[in-house]
Amino acid sequence: MSVPSNRRDFLTGRAVQRSVARAGDELADVLLNSAGEQEPRAYDTVRLETRAMACPWSVILEPGPPDQLMRAADALPVVHELEARLSVYRDDSDISRINRLAADSPQPLDDSVFDLLSRSVEYWRQTGGAFDVAGRAQILLWKRCREQGRIPGDDEIAAALESSGSQHVRLNAADRTIAFDRPGIGLDLGAIGKGYAVDQAAASLLASGLTDFVIHGGFSSVFARGTHGGQGGWPIGLKNPLFTEERYATLLLRDQALATSGSNIQYFRYQGKRYGHLLDPRTGWPADSLLSVSVLAPTAAEADALSTAFYVMGLEKAVEWCHNRPEIGALLVPPPITGRELAPVLCNIPPEILFVRQSNHEQASSSSTPADH
Repeated sequence: MSVPSNRRDFLTGRAVQRSVARAGDELADVLLNSAGEQEPRAYDTVRLETRAMACPWSVILEPGPPDQLMRAADALPVVHELEARLSVYRDDSDISRINRLAADSPQPLDDSVFDLLSRSVEYWRQTGGAFDVAGRAQILLWKRCREQGRIPGDDEIAAALESSGSQHVRLNAADRTIAFDRPGIGLDLGAIGKGYAVDQAAASLLASGLTDFVIHGGFSSVFARGTHGGQGGWPIGLKNPLFTEERYATLLLRDQALATSGSNIQYFRYQGKRYGHLLDPRTGWPADSLLSVSVLAPTAAEADALSTAFYVMGLEKAVEWCHNRPEIGALLVPPPITGRELAPVLCNIPPEILFVRQSNHEQASSSSTPADH
């Protein structure tokens, strides 16, 4: 098959590949749902890959005619285009320009970036500040301290908090501009950017006529459309937050997004204490009350933002939030009690789509009807 040069780079394997995302195959435990049914299996797939936003990206398709690869390949350049506009690590991006100039004068935005930032500020309001894209000062402080092998002092935390917060962001819908009401404020879309890019790439796939696919960014942000192997959805594995080479659950995802947040990989230790990379923007310190959070939502941007917010909120507040939003599902994993295995707490996730390790299955608790508590 001849592939145009602007697409060839995204086709890493032109033959049909077997999807082998079964990191827990070596486990003896069977994964079951509440009805005792075994987890769905992975069949043959075709995979298109690239690298963007410092992580691998894939579009995974059901096997089909060669022309579907050509149509699907158009989705991945969308991710690169968004990275060029939204990354804080590129001096010429829209976000870098905003961070440099918005405290001096309102900065014009195109409709898509304005809408994304408006949505981000709305998530900040809805979560009581647990999700906040205007916390770059805190991120930079902790990055600098990690490099220096220390943790911040209280005065440094206080200064970073003074230069943080979406309450200092001014979005003008009439002229589509953004401004900051004080110097030092900076945006970082790391907690929503991948999800937003997944949504835009998925929209490209749908516009091309594809109906059955999965697209992921860095494995942590996923959108699934249609079915795989006639199983009613796509099986998506969840890694054990304590033993990341193992898989402790599988979700059967269809026409929905999934995002997972946790600090089991990105962290550092100081004087014997572990500090994760996910900060509570309200305090300036790393959040640590949960091991991991996986959120199901209609869009990947929303799942991305809420998985971060729930991780910061903690178990009780996240459960309460889900109770008021039945379209949002969550799998919340608190630290295990000494000598016990993981006991995830479920919110608004239909039991028939969740398959957990048999040893954990009996311990999983559900808070999908917290009004009864």
